[in-house]
Amino acid sequence: MAKTFQQSHRLITLFILVTVLVACGGQETPAPVTTTDTTSPTEIAAVDTAVPATATLPPTAAPTVTLPPPAIVNNEPTPTTLPTPTATPEPVALYSLEDFGTDRNPLTGELMEDPSVLQRRPIAIKISNNPPSYTRPQHGIGQADLVFEHVTETNITRFTAIFYGQTPPDVGPIRSARLIDKELPAMYDAAIFMSGSHPLILDAIAQSDIGDRIYREMSTGYYRKEEDDSIPFEHTLYADPAGLWEAVEWGHDNRPPRFTATMAFDTTPPPDGDPASYVELHYSTWSEVVWEYNEEDGRYYRTVDGETFVDGNNDEQVSAANVIILYAPHQFDHSICVYPREDGGCDLYTTEIQIWGRGYAMLIRDGHKYDVTWLRQNRSDMFTFIDDAGNPVPLQIGNTWFQVVPFYYDDPIIE
Repeated sequence: MAKTFQQSHRLITLFILVTVLVACGGQETPAPVTTTDTTSPTEIAAVDTAVPATATLPPTAAPTVTLPPPAIVNNEPTPTTLPTPTATPEPVALYSLEDFGTDRNPLTGELMEDPSVLQRRPIAIKISNNPPSYTRPQHGIGQADLVFEHVTETNITRFTAIFYGQTPPDVGPIRSARLIDKELPAMYDAAIFMSGSHPLILDAIAQSDIGDRIYREMSTGYYRKEEDDSIPFEHTLYADPAGLWEAVEWGHDNRPPRFTATMAFDTTPPPDGDPASYVELHYSTWSEVVWEYNEEDGRYYRTVDGETFVDGNNDEQVSAANVIILYAPHQFDHSICVYPREDGGCDLYTTEIQIWGRGYAMLIRDGHKYDVTWLRQNRSDMFTFIDDAGNPVPLQIGNTWFQVVPFYYDDPIIE
């Protein structure tokens, strides 16, 4: 009876287990239960509560993946870096003394880096040009604001250079003055520096209204270059312009110039000029002066007697922004004999160049020539230039060379 009860209990337990597996979705067929199994009721209970090995587990959630934002498609072209355009200089026009203000040089129109230099007096220095073997290369002449080349009694030329805006380290060789040097310092309110002069010429200058502005060799700033014994003594006088201005200061005569008129300057060339890239003129059969225009810098470069004309301070070819061929009456002053004879006669009188009133000139700038009238109505006036209608004709900003010639010279070659 007990054995029959135990068998019935196993069958019931087996039925319950199969029912649980089917309910849980199991797929395995349980092992057959034999009647000889001796498993205790406690062990059967443990098997009833275990999770079958083949049970399906809930799915594991996929990890969250953060993706980068999609690329922004830009169909615009990649910008190209363009070069910075070069600024075009503003035109400069200077037609009255007021236009120059306090920082532009009235002799060149140039804007001064140090405007304080305009508070000093201009100085005129007499520079030799003959004979070439002793006088060239001249020193400092390339830094002059204005240069006047003129003939002397023997048909050689000499320079009067006006310095104001620049101070070269050395100027020379310095020689004697002529009657034209009674006029030029008056025009530019300048002091005059020279080695001396013929006694009658020196007296004429001294008796004029610039007589108190004469500074001769004994003044501060002069010195002699005597390194080369082959150079005659009269060609060895030089000067340090800074020292010359000191001499003017010590003479209580250094002050800003008082100009009563001024040349006009304009960076825009006047219209209707004739071509002038090459200028050739002759002061004598053996003295040839040539100016050639350089379009790259807008300047004229000087050659003399077939050789490059250089400044001895820097060995650079001398150039100018403006070249003016100025015609003026030349006549002998019969009151001043420079080569007297023993019989009381005179072999040669000094030449007076009449640079007052008005006359004809060729103004050459920017590769062109302009026929103009030069004016100097008052003794203290500098040269100004007008056209046929009386309008001012401006210079290019920069330095100017005046080629002063008599009317009887051959016409220059201008191409």
